[in-house]
Amino acid sequence: MLAKNPHRPLSVAEMQRRAALAAFLDTCSEDALIEEVLLPLFRQLGFHRITAAGHRDKALEYGKDIWMRYTLPTQHFLYFGIQVKRGKLDAMGKSRAGNANVAEIHNQALMMLAHEIFDPETNRRVLVDHAFIVAGGEITKAVRNWLGNALDAAKRSQIMFMDRDDILNQFVVTNLPLPEGVLPGAMTSGGTAEAPF
Repeated sequence: MLAKNPHRPLSVAEMQRRAALAAFLDTCSEDALIEEVLLPLFRQLGFHRITAAGHRDKALEYGKDIWMRYTLPTQHFLYFGIQVKRGKLDAMGKSRAGNANVAEIHNQALMMLAHEIFDPETNRRVLVDHAFIVAGGEITKAVRNWLGNALDAAKRSQIMFMDRDDILNQFVVTNLPLPEGVLPGAMTSGGTAEAPF
């Protein structure tokens, strides 16, 4: 089995899976990106207690679409908040439809880092240790640079980025099944098929 390094060269089959997932990301909603791609991916990568925090009705979200916990080998916990955007993140004065502006991300990142979450397994309220900014499209260098300059040093060190290429590569090398209906001719849910004999 090939190593789970997202930066290694991909096989032909993996490239085909990557292209199929990329086509899905072009058309999926933010909810589908969260539920069908990100939640399975983070579970596979070893995160626990992955909770979609109000992404449907936006109630009590405070900048987080998802929060999750990672257990260190010392049995200490790190908590992560994730802000998900379906499209490209840019730093233009006025964003095109489908893109998100860095000023919106900045406000949501500050809210995410300042607001406590309740972990029912440990029965206590905790602050998010790190904030993931995840985009189904590109996160431009201007966005990374602007956000780095806008945040103070402590908060800047808590921000991590994950863009379209990171999602595609991580999803493919962890060998997760593609979301239902991604492959051409895939059977839709509830459909029936004749037995091949």
